[in-house]
Amino acid sequence: MPGLSFDNYQRNQFLAAKGFGTPRATSTGTTIVGCKFAGGVVIAADTRATAGSIVADKNCEKLHRLAPQIWCAGAGTAADTEMVTQLIASNLELHSLSQNRKPRVITALTMLKQHLFKYQGHLGAYLIVAGVDPTGAHLMSVQAHGSTDIGQYQSLGSGSLAAMAVLETHWKPDMTKEEAVQLCAQAIESGIWNDLGSGSNVDVCVMEVGKDAELYRNYKTPNVRESKTRSYKFPRGTTAVLKERSWQVVDEQVVALGEPMEVDA
Repeated sequence: MPGLSFDNYQRNQFLAAKGFGTPRATSTGTTIVGCKFAGGVVIAADTRATAGSIVADKNCEKLHRLAPQIWCAGAGTAADTEMVTQLIASNLELHSLSQNRKPRVITALTMLKQHLFKYQGHLGAYLIVAGVDPTGAHLMSVQAHGSTDIGQYQSLGSGSLAAMAVLETHWKPDMTKEEAVQLCAQAIESGIWNDLGSGSNVDVCVMEVGKDAELYRNYKTPNVRESKTRSYKFPRGTTAVLKERSWQVVDEQVVALGEPMEVDA
């Protein structure tokens, strides 16, 4: 029957009545952005990977290669974004070989959305797809449930509101490559400073018409750890030893049973 389905609500009520915990939405953290410029497109991401309130990785790579001139930035569940992009990259290469031409950005987007739609949002992959092909430069986004969007600039992740504020304020048509890179880096930094799920460094990838993509790993490192004001290594003997006692815990004897085994030289 068409219309809304309340099966999950009934399931959660049943689980609660039986004393089981109801499912909760997974909280993820990331800031990814992208914007077009005259002759190309730029995407950028932060490098913090979180596991709840714990920073699991300070320098995680969230920019994924789909083809030499097509890359995407991933937000959501790190394992899902990694595996989905690897699968689509492989399929995209096979498609390119069978067609005997360079892959199109819209082809990559179509493969991604068809794959994610099958799982109805249960794969936590939210992606900004960008690249150049014979038809020009393209910037698109795809949500975990398969819906897509096309725009001059994009932002996804838990820090997307802070990043979008920067993009909407400073983006302009026909920007230069340098202006686009600086804008995306500034947008990511806004997410880093204003979102607890985002942090560490800024990664940038630039795709220009007629050139392969260029990845700038750790393009900005605004969170470099400062050196400590003093050393906390104390010389031997700083803490006095008042007395010592020792015990012989185990007293074992090895007994050989039977003849020794012969070993060939």
